[in-house]
Amino acid sequence: MSSSPAKTKPTARRFRFNWVDGFLWFIRVAALIAIVVGITGSVQNYIAGEGLTAVQWRDLVISSTSTGLMYGLIALGYSMVYGVLGFINFAHGEVFMAGSMVGFIAATLLFENGFWDANPFAAVLFVLIISMMTSTIVAVLVERIAYKPLRNSPRLIPLITSIGVSFFLQYAFAGLFGVASQSYPPAPGALGEDVIIFGIPIQGTKVLVFVVAMVSMVGLWYFVTRTKSGRAMRAVAEDKEIAGLMGIDVDRTIVVTFAVGGAMAGVAGLLWALLFRVVDFQTGFLPGLKAFTAAVLGGIGNLPGAMLGGVLLGLFEGVGPLLVLGGLGIPAVSQLKDAVAFAALFLVLIFRPSGLLGERLGSEDRA
Repeated sequence: MSSSPAKTKPTARRFRFNWVDGFLWFIRVAALIAIVVGITGSVQNYIAGEGLTAVQWRDLVISSTSTGLMYGLIALGYSMVYGVLGFINFAHGEVFMAGSMVGFIAATLLFENGFWDANPFAAVLFVLIISMMTSTIVAVLVERIAYKPLRNSPRLIPLITSIGVSFFLQYAFAGLFGVASQSYPPAPGALGEDVIIFGIPIQGTKVLVFVVAMVSMVGLWYFVTRTKSGRAMRAVAEDKEIAGLMGIDVDRTIVVTFAVGGAMAGVAGLLWALLFRVVDFQTGFLPGLKAFTAAVLGGIGNLPGAMLGGVLLGLFEGVGPLLVLGGLGIPAVSQLKDAVAFAALFLVLIFRPSGLLGERLGSEDRA
Protein backbone atom coordinates (compact mmCIF):
# COMPACT_ATOMS: atom_id res chain seq x y z
CA MET A 1 0.00 0.00 0.00
CA SER A 2 1.16 3.49 -0.71
CA SER A 3 1.49 5.74 2.27
CA SER A 4 -0.79 8.80 2.40
CA PRO A 5 0.95 12.17 2.21
CA ALA A 6 1.74 13.74 5.52
CA LYS A 7 -0.56 16.54 6.57
CA THR A 8 1.14 19.88 7.08
CA LYS A 9 -0.05 22.37 9.61
CA PRO A 10 -1.03 25.75 8.18
CA THR A 11 1.51 28.37 9.11
CA ALA A 12 0.18 31.45 10.82
CA ARG A 13 0.70 34.69 8.94
CA ARG A 14 2.92 37.07 10.83
CA PHE A 15 1.75 40.65 11.07
CA ARG A 16 4.35 43.13 9.93
CA PHE A 17 3.85 46.80 10.64
CA ASN A 18 4.39 49.05 7.63
CA TRP A 19 5.16 52.67 8.45
CA VAL A 20 3.78 53.92 5.13
CA ASP A 21 0.46 52.10 5.54
CA GLY A 22 0.26 53.24 9.14
CA PHE A 23 0.78 56.85 8.13
CA LEU A 24 -1.85 56.62 5.40
CA TRP A 25 -4.37 55.14 7.83
CA PHE A 26 -3.59 57.94 10.27
CA ILE A 27 -4.30 60.49 7.52
CA ARG A 28 -7.56 58.72 6.62
CA VAL A 29 -8.83 58.64 10.19
CA ALA A 30 -7.73 62.22 10.93
CA ALA A 31 -9.37 63.51 7.74
CA LEU A 32 -12.65 61.74 8.48
CA ILE A 33 -12.70 63.11 12.02
CA ALA A 34 -11.98 66.65 10.77
CA ILE A 35 -14.71 66.41 8.12
CA VAL A 36 -17.32 65.09 10.56
CA VAL A 37 -16.45 67.71 13.19
CA GLY A 38 -16.45 70.50 10.61
CA ILE A 39 -19.81 69.53 9.11
CA THR A 40 -21.28 69.13 12.60
CA GLY A 41 -20.05 72.62 13.51
CA SER A 42 -21.54 74.11 10.33
CA VAL A 43 -24.90 72.46 11.05
CA GLN A 44 -24.85 73.81 14.59
CA ASN A 45 -24.03 77.30 13.30
CA TYR A 46 -26.91 77.08 10.80
CA ILE A 47 -29.36 76.00 13.52
CA ALA A 48 -28.16 78.88 15.69
CA GLY A 49 -28.84 81.32 12.84
CA GLU A 50 -25.17 81.99 12.12
CA GLY A 51 -23.34 81.69 8.82
CA LEU A 52 -25.09 81.26 5.48
CA THR A 53 -28.84 81.03 5.08
CA ALA A 54 -30.58 78.17 3.26
CA VAL A 55 -30.96 80.33 0.13
CA GLN A 56 -27.26 81.21 0.18
CA TRP A 57 -26.30 77.53 0.54
CA ARG A 58 -28.59 76.68 -2.39
CA ASP A 59 -27.06 79.39 -4.59
CA LEU A 60 -23.58 78.26 -3.60
CA VAL A 61 -24.32 74.66 -4.61
CA ILE A 62 -25.73 75.80 -7.97
CA SER A 63 -22.75 78.06 -8.66
CA SER A 64 -20.24 75.39 -7.63
CA THR A 65 -21.95 72.77 -9.81
CA SER A 66 -21.86 75.03 -12.87
CA THR A 67 -18.15 75.66 -12.33
CA GLY A 68 -17.58 71.94 -11.88
CA LEU A 69 -19.34 71.18 -15.17
CA MET A 70 -16.86 73.43 -16.96
CA TYR A 71 -13.98 71.61 -15.25
CA GLY A 72 -15.54 68.38 -16.49
CA LEU A 73 -15.72 69.59 -20.09
CA ILE A 74 -12.03 70.49 -20.03
CA ALA A 75 -11.17 67.23 -18.24
CA LEU A 76 -12.69 65.24 -21.12
CA GLY A 77 -9.75 66.30 -23.29
CA TYR A 78 -7.21 65.09 -20.73
CA SER A 79 -8.95 61.73 -20.41
CA MET A 80 -9.35 61.20 -24.16
CA VAL A 81 -5.69 61.90 -24.94
CA TYR A 82 -4.54 59.76 -22.01
CA GLY A 83 -6.81 56.93 -23.06
CA VAL A 84 -5.39 56.86 -26.60
CA LEU A 85 -1.74 57.92 -26.18
CA GLY A 86 -1.08 57.25 -22.51
CA PHE A 87 0.33 60.68 -21.59
CA ILE A 88 -1.02 63.88 -20.06
CA ASN A 89 -1.34 66.84 -22.43
CA PHE A 90 -0.56 69.72 -20.06
CA ALA A 91 -1.09 72.19 -22.93
CA HIS A 92 -4.82 71.40 -22.93
CA GLY A 93 -5.55 74.29 -20.57
CA GLU A 94 -4.14 76.67 -23.19
CA VAL A 95 -6.37 75.05 -25.82
CA PHE A 96 -9.27 76.07 -23.57
CA MET A 97 -7.80 79.57 -23.24
CA ALA A 98 -7.44 79.94 -27.02
CA GLY A 99 -11.16 79.36 -27.55
CA SER A 100 -12.16 81.92 -24.93
CA MET A 101 -9.71 84.56 -26.22
CA VAL A 102 -10.73 84.32 -29.89
CA GLY A 103 -14.37 84.08 -28.81
CA PHE A 104 -13.83 87.44 -27.08
CA ILE A 105 -13.08 89.07 -30.44
CA ALA A 106 -16.24 87.62 -32.03
CA ALA A 107 -18.41 88.55 -29.04
CA THR A 108 -17.06 92.12 -28.96
CA LEU A 109 -17.71 92.62 -32.68
CA LEU A 110 -21.27 91.32 -32.33
CA PHE A 111 -21.83 93.53 -29.28
CA GLU A 112 -20.59 96.66 -31.06
CA ASN A 113 -22.85 95.95 -34.04
CA GLY A 114 -25.91 95.44 -31.84
CA PHE A 115 -26.36 91.80 -32.89
CA TRP A 116 -25.31 90.53 -29.45
CA ASP A 117 -28.41 91.93 -27.72
CA ALA A 118 -30.79 91.84 -30.69
CA ASN A 119 -30.31 88.11 -31.37
CA PRO A 120 -28.85 86.68 -28.14
CA PHE A 121 -29.13 82.96 -28.86
CA ALA A 122 -27.88 83.24 -32.44
CA ALA A 123 -25.00 85.42 -31.24
CA VAL A 124 -24.00 82.99 -28.49
CA LEU A 125 -24.26 80.06 -30.93
CA PHE A 126 -22.03 81.88 -33.42
CA VAL A 127 -19.39 82.66 -30.77
CA LEU A 128 -19.64 79.07 -29.52
CA ILE A 129 -18.83 77.77 -33.01
CA ILE A 130 -15.89 80.20 -33.28
CA SER A 131 -14.54 79.09 -29.88
CA MET A 132 -14.90 75.41 -30.74
CA MET A 133 -13.21 75.84 -34.12
CA THR A 134 -10.34 77.80 -32.59
CA SER A 135 -9.68 75.28 -29.82
CA THR A 136 -10.00 72.39 -32.27
CA ILE A 137 -7.48 73.93 -34.68
CA VAL A 138 -5.02 74.72 -31.88
CA ALA A 139 -5.33 71.18 -30.47
CA VAL A 140 -4.73 69.57 -33.87
CA LEU A 141 -1.77 71.85 -34.63
CA VAL A 142 -0.22 71.02 -31.26
CA GLU A 143 -0.56 67.31 -32.00
CA ARG A 144 0.82 67.62 -35.54
CA ILE A 145 3.77 69.89 -34.72
CA ALA A 146 4.76 68.99 -31.16
CA TYR A 147 3.56 65.47 -30.38
CA LYS A 148 3.53 63.49 -33.62
CA PRO A 149 7.36 63.51 -34.04
CA LEU A 150 7.64 62.21 -30.45
CA ARG A 151 5.03 59.47 -30.72
CA ASN A 152 7.53 56.62 -30.36
CA SER A 153 9.66 58.36 -27.74
CA PRO A 154 9.63 57.52 -24.02
CA ARG A 155 6.51 58.97 -22.39
CA LEU A 156 8.46 61.43 -20.29
CA ILE A 157 9.58 63.32 -23.40
CA PRO A 158 6.05 64.20 -24.69
CA LEU A 159 5.08 65.05 -21.12
CA ILE A 160 7.89 67.59 -20.80
CA THR A 161 7.13 68.84 -24.31
CA SER A 162 3.52 69.49 -23.35
CA ILE A 163 4.69 71.78 -20.54
CA GLY A 164 6.83 73.71 -23.01
CA VAL A 165 3.91 73.95 -25.46
CA SER A 166 1.75 75.27 -22.64
CA PHE A 167 4.12 78.18 -21.95
CA PHE A 168 4.58 78.82 -25.68
CA LEU A 169 0.83 79.15 -26.23
CA GLN A 170 0.43 81.38 -23.19
CA TYR A 171 2.98 83.92 -24.33
CA ALA A 172 2.01 83.63 -28.00
CA PHE A 173 -1.50 84.77 -27.06
CA ALA A 174 -0.03 87.40 -24.73
CA GLY A 175 1.84 88.79 -27.75
CA LEU A 176 -1.31 88.73 -29.90
CA PHE A 177 -3.84 90.08 -27.37
CA GLY A 178 -1.67 91.75 -24.75
CA VAL A 179 -1.24 90.85 -21.10
CA ALA A 180 -4.22 92.89 -19.84
CA SER A 181 -7.43 91.10 -18.95
CA GLN A 182 -10.22 91.33 -21.54
CA SER A 183 -13.86 91.72 -20.53
CA TYR A 184 -16.63 89.90 -22.39
CA PRO A 185 -19.87 91.80 -23.08
CA PRO A 186 -22.66 91.24 -20.54
CA ALA A 187 -24.70 88.11 -21.13
CA PRO A 188 -27.36 89.01 -23.72
CA GLY A 189 -31.12 88.73 -23.39
CA ALA A 190 -32.54 86.14 -21.01
CA LEU A 191 -29.06 84.83 -20.26
CA GLY A 192 -28.44 87.91 -18.14
CA GLU A 193 -31.63 87.39 -16.12
CA ASP A 194 -32.81 84.81 -13.61
CA VAL A 195 -34.75 81.79 -14.85
CA ILE A 196 -37.30 80.19 -12.49
CA ILE A 197 -36.90 76.40 -12.41
CA PHE A 198 -39.06 74.48 -9.90
CA GLY A 199 -39.56 77.74 -8.04
CA ILE A 200 -35.80 78.36 -7.78
CA PRO A 201 -34.34 81.46 -9.47
CA ILE A 202 -31.15 80.50 -11.36
CA GLN A 203 -28.98 82.86 -13.39
CA GLY A 204 -29.50 82.36 -17.12
CA THR A 205 -25.81 81.79 -17.83
CA LYS A 206 -25.71 78.99 -15.26
CA VAL A 207 -28.72 77.35 -16.87
CA LEU A 208 -26.88 77.59 -20.19
CA VAL A 209 -23.84 75.91 -18.62
CA PHE A 210 -26.01 73.02 -17.37
CA VAL A 211 -27.77 72.54 -20.71
CA VAL A 212 -24.68 72.81 -22.91
CA ALA A 213 -22.61 70.57 -20.64
CA MET A 214 -25.26 67.85 -20.65
CA VAL A 215 -25.79 68.08 -24.41
CA SER A 216 -22.02 67.95 -24.97
CA MET A 217 -21.65 64.91 -22.72
CA VAL A 218 -24.50 63.05 -24.43
CA GLY A 219 -23.12 63.97 -27.85
CA LEU A 220 -19.65 62.78 -26.88
CA TRP A 221 -21.07 59.51 -25.52
CA TYR A 222 -22.93 58.93 -28.77
CA PHE A 223 -19.81 59.75 -30.81
CA VAL A 224 -17.57 57.40 -28.84
CA THR A 225 -20.01 54.50 -28.61
CA ARG A 226 -22.07 54.69 -31.81
CA THR A 227 -19.90 56.10 -34.61
CA LYS A 228 -17.16 54.50 -36.67
CA SER A 229 -14.60 57.08 -35.53
CA GLY A 230 -15.57 56.50 -31.90
CA ARG A 231 -15.16 52.76 -32.22
CA ALA A 232 -11.77 53.34 -33.85
CA MET A 233 -10.77 55.52 -30.88
CA ARG A 234 -11.70 52.77 -28.44
CA ALA A 235 -9.79 50.21 -30.48
CA VAL A 236 -6.67 52.40 -30.61
CA ALA A 237 -6.98 53.04 -26.87
CA GLU A 238 -7.01 49.28 -26.31
CA ASP A 239 -4.01 48.44 -28.50
CA LYS A 240 -2.61 50.68 -31.24
CA GLU A 241 -0.64 47.95 -33.02
CA ILE A 242 -3.52 45.49 -33.28
CA ALA A 243 -5.88 48.31 -34.30
CA GLY A 244 -3.50 49.19 -37.13
CA LEU A 245 -3.34 45.57 -38.26
CA MET A 246 -7.14 45.51 -38.39
CA GLY A 247 -7.15 48.37 -40.89
CA ILE A 248 -7.77 51.30 -38.56
CA ASP A 249 -5.94 54.50 -39.49
CA VAL A 250 -4.21 55.10 -36.14
CA ASP A 251 -2.76 58.45 -37.18
CA ARG A 252 -6.15 59.81 -38.23
CA THR A 253 -7.77 58.46 -35.07
CA ILE A 254 -5.26 60.31 -32.89
CA VAL A 255 -5.99 63.54 -34.77
CA VAL A 256 -9.73 63.01 -34.25
CA THR A 257 -9.10 62.47 -30.53
CA PHE A 258 -7.27 65.78 -30.19
CA ALA A 259 -9.92 67.53 -32.32
CA VAL A 260 -12.84 66.28 -30.22
CA GLY A 261 -11.03 67.10 -26.98
CA GLY A 262 -10.26 70.57 -28.33
CA ALA A 263 -13.91 71.10 -29.28
CA MET A 264 -14.99 70.27 -25.72
CA ALA A 265 -12.39 72.73 -24.41
CA GLY A 266 -13.77 75.39 -26.77
CA VAL A 267 -17.26 74.86 -25.38
CA ALA A 268 -15.91 75.26 -21.86
CA GLY A 269 -13.95 78.36 -22.93
CA LEU A 270 -17.06 80.23 -24.01
CA LEU A 271 -19.10 79.11 -21.00
CA TRP A 272 -16.30 80.20 -18.67
CA ALA A 273 -16.15 83.62 -20.35
CA LEU A 274 -19.93 84.11 -20.18
CA LEU A 275 -20.00 83.15 -16.51
CA PHE A 276 -16.96 85.09 -15.27
CA ARG A 277 -16.62 87.59 -18.17
CA VAL A 278 -12.86 88.14 -17.74
CA VAL A 279 -10.21 86.32 -19.80
CA ASP A 280 -6.48 86.76 -20.35
CA PHE A 281 -3.49 84.79 -21.59
CA GLN A 282 -3.28 82.88 -18.29
CA THR A 283 -6.98 82.02 -18.14
CA GLY A 284 -6.28 78.39 -19.01
CA PHE A 285 -3.59 77.71 -16.42
CA LEU A 286 -5.52 77.22 -13.17
CA PRO A 287 -8.74 75.84 -14.76
CA GLY A 288 -6.56 73.47 -16.80
CA LEU A 289 -4.77 72.30 -13.68
CA LYS A 290 -8.07 71.78 -11.89
CA ALA A 291 -9.51 69.96 -14.91
CA PHE A 292 -6.53 67.60 -14.82
CA THR A 293 -7.25 67.15 -11.11
CA ALA A 294 -10.88 66.37 -12.00
CA ALA A 295 -9.78 63.78 -14.57
CA VAL A 296 -7.58 62.06 -11.96
CA LEU A 297 -10.33 62.33 -9.36
CA GLY A 298 -12.86 60.57 -11.58
CA GLY A 299 -10.35 58.07 -12.98
CA ILE A 300 -8.01 59.22 -15.73
CA GLY A 301 -9.03 57.74 -19.07
CA ASN A 302 -12.69 57.37 -18.06
CA LEU A 303 -14.96 59.94 -19.78
CA PRO A 304 -17.95 59.75 -17.36
CA GLY A 305 -15.40 59.85 -14.56
CA ALA A 306 -13.94 63.09 -15.96
CA MET A 307 -17.33 64.81 -15.83
CA LEU A 308 -18.12 63.36 -12.39
CA GLY A 309 -14.72 64.45 -11.12
CA GLY A 310 -15.28 67.97 -12.48
CA VAL A 311 -18.64 68.35 -10.74
CA LEU A 312 -17.29 67.01 -7.45
CA LEU A 313 -14.22 69.23 -7.66
CA GLY A 314 -16.44 72.27 -8.21
CA LEU A 315 -18.48 71.32 -5.14
CA PHE A 316 -15.35 70.65 -3.09
CA GLU A 317 -13.84 74.05 -3.81
CA GLY A 318 -17.12 75.97 -3.59
CA VAL A 319 -18.98 74.31 -0.73
CA GLY A 320 -16.14 72.52 1.07
CA PRO A 321 -14.39 75.54 2.65
CA LEU A 322 -17.58 76.88 4.24
CA LEU A 323 -19.05 73.49 5.10
CA VAL A 324 -15.95 71.93 6.67
CA LEU A 325 -13.41 74.63 7.46
CA GLY A 326 -16.07 77.13 8.50
CA GLY A 327 -17.42 74.63 11.00
CA LEU A 328 -13.92 74.23 12.42
CA GLY A 329 -13.74 77.97 13.10
CA ILE A 330 -11.01 78.71 10.54
CA PRO A 331 -11.19 82.35 9.38
CA ALA A 332 -11.22 83.57 5.74
CA VAL A 333 -12.12 80.14 4.41
CA SER A 334 -13.19 81.50 1.01
CA GLN A 335 -9.52 82.18 0.26
CA LEU A 336 -8.67 78.52 0.82
CA LYS A 337 -10.87 77.06 -1.94
CA ASP A 338 -7.91 75.99 -4.11
CA ALA A 339 -6.23 74.31 -1.15
CA VAL A 340 -9.46 72.49 -0.30
CA ALA A 341 -9.90 71.32 -3.90
CA PHE A 342 -6.44 69.76 -4.10
CA ALA A 343 -6.69 68.39 -0.57
CA ALA A 344 -9.92 66.65 -1.61
CA LEU A 345 -8.07 65.03 -4.51
CA PHE A 346 -5.35 63.87 -2.12
CA LEU A 347 -7.90 62.32 0.23
CA VAL A 348 -9.86 60.60 -2.54
CA LEU A 349 -6.70 59.07 -3.97
CA ILE A 350 -5.68 57.81 -0.50
CA PHE A 351 -8.96 55.92 -0.25
CA ARG A 352 -9.17 54.97 -3.93
CA PRO A 353 -5.87 55.41 -5.83
CA SER A 354 -7.42 54.64 -9.24
CA GLY A 355 -10.02 57.41 -8.94
CA LEU A 356 -13.74 57.19 -8.27
CA LEU A 357 -14.63 55.25 -11.43
CA GLY A 358 -11.27 53.54 -11.88
CA GLU A 359 -9.02 53.68 -14.93
CA ARG A 360 -10.01 52.63 -18.39
CA LEU A 361 -6.71 51.40 -19.80
CA GLY A 362 -5.73 49.17 -22.62
CA SER A 363 -3.63 46.06 -22.48
CA GLU A 364 -0.52 48.17 -22.79
CA ASP A 365 0.94 49.35 -19.53
CA ARG A 366 0.30 53.06 -19.10
CA ALA A 367 2.40 53.68 -16.05
